[in-house]
Amino acid sequence: MEIRAVAPGEVDAVRDIRARAFGPLPDEVWARRSRLVRQAAEAGRQFAGFDGRAVVATGALLDMAQWWNGRAVSTAGVSAITVAPEERGRGLGRRLMTDLLERCAGLGHPLAMLYPATTRLYRSLGWEHAGGWHHVDLSTEALRTIAAERVPVRRAGPGDAAEVAAVIGRAHRTARDCGPVGWPEARWREHLDAPDVYHYLAEDGFLSYRWAEGNAGLEVLRLVASSERTLRALWAIVGSGSSTAESVRACVSPADPVLWLPREREHEVVHRSQWMLRVVDAPAAIAARGYPAGVAAGVPLEIDDPERPANSGHWRLEVADGEGRLERSTAAADAVRLGPRGLSALYAGIPVTTLRRAGLLQGADAEALTAVFAATPFSLDYF
Repeated sequence: MEIRAVAPGEVDAVRDIRARAFGPLPDEVWARRSRLVRQAAEAGRQFAGFDGRAVVATGALLDMAQWWNGRAVSTAGVSAITVAPEERGRGLGRRLMTDLLERCAGLGHPLAMLYPATTRLYRSLGWEHAGGWHHVDLSTEALRTIAAERVPVRRAGPGDAAEVAAVIGRAHRTARDCGPVGWPEARWREHLDAPDVYHYLAEDGFLSYRWAEGNAGLEVLRLVASSERTLRALWAIVGSGSSTAESVRACVSPADPVLWLPREREHEVVHRSQWMLRVVDAPAAIAARGYPAGVAAGVPLEIDDPERPANSGHWRLEVADGEGRLERSTAAADAVRLGPRGLSALYAGIPVTTLRRAGLLQGADAEALTAVFAATPFSLDYF
């Protein structure tokens, strides 16, 4: 199998293999998705495995960022990994993913993120479960009772892509969020041009929603704001649909402020999908991330990463004043030992005690690392 970038004129081959692997794509669905595939192909980020002239595997590396404690870290979004049904079981998925991992490094991404269709393959290459994509079912009537004052809000469209990206980025930065994705302006233009999705923009907040359940329900795709005033105003817009929609399914963080705003809160139904993280370039990932204020630590690490040998070896992790660095060091008897899965999970805030009991971290006592990497990662995007 030869793995190479797909040319823009070859994107129809992506439709064919995805239809055979996951089900037919109606013309209207493909018309929208093909724009994103073509966009990736034009950027040299849509890849395929060829057996002669036949496409037997595909995948894309989306250009994005992930917020970690209020800092945007360049990240590859590993998307739409597909192996032709007649070629499954030959190890082509592993070969493709091994190739794409190297391309992540070549493209300058310290991190890679994906939603797994199967955990085993990705774990074997160093990915680990890191965070969730959460949806909570809320009562529209409960949202209607949120007290709010009016703030200037307007409809947003593709021409507002740069401003939307900036407003959302400021919200994640000021909240010191961990996990949510930041998209380039071109990707935001596609989001803002989606049919039957309604977008509202305030000076420091953004709302995106659509109708669901035959217009008997609402789905909030994204609602972020930097201030309480704007947050209340945007949720009040959602709650104003209570005369038509009985319920709202909202994509939110596990600690989203909306869960503390309604007058009544007895229970809610939460739907969670897992996403996985891979540290691609350990020193760059450590340096780019934000860390909790007032936390300091110096810990020797020993990393064993067969798929990314540049990460392997003896290191000294130093964190202070919200900054981190990972520098080469000599062997230390009190080193914390990690493989790529343990390192990726630690980066995402999984506690040291959990990692140790799961067999993903060994060596000296390292409880200080729990405070250093403290996080509750979430995503507001599926790709």
